[in-house]
Amino acid sequence: MAVQIRSAVADDVGLILSFIRDLAEYEKLPHEVVATEERIRNALFGPHPFAEVLIASDEGRPVGFALFFHNFSTFLGLPGIYLEDLFVRPAARGRGIGRRLLIHLAQLARERGCGRLEWAVLDWNEPAIKFYRALGAKPMGDWQIFRLTGDALEKLANE
Repeated sequence: MAVQIRSAVADDVGLILSFIRDLAEYEKLPHEVVATEERIRNALFGPHPFAEVLIASDEGRPVGFALFFHNFSTFLGLPGIYLEDLFVRPAARGRGIGRRLLIHLAQLARERGCGRLEWAVLDWNEPAIKFYRALGAKPMGDWQIFRLTGDALEKLANE
């Protein structure tokens, strides 16, 4: 049986959260995961889904996932896909599963009329950086990511 890629369904919420926790462990950020199954269910499968998930299985076993959502390029005048998370369990790496997930996302982007597919990667994650460069992805060295969370987000929202 070959690697299978499918869209996640509501019954996958526990699996998705386990992938998120595994990814956080890999990125040395497990303390930042406060997501719950209820939050994931509401965000992905509630009345207004905010993101989508692809599940990769090998020999019928789930081994990886990609969580993504649409953004928009004002310069292109087109939607894009932003890949928030891509993770393949360590035992399944090196078999082309991450590549297959990205191919699937590129096909979705094309089918949906998107002008770009983009993501961020931690600067220390050399294996991922090498992998992305091999696919033809280019780092956006002239851009920095900014984020408001927690108290800073609340403070700005209350102004």
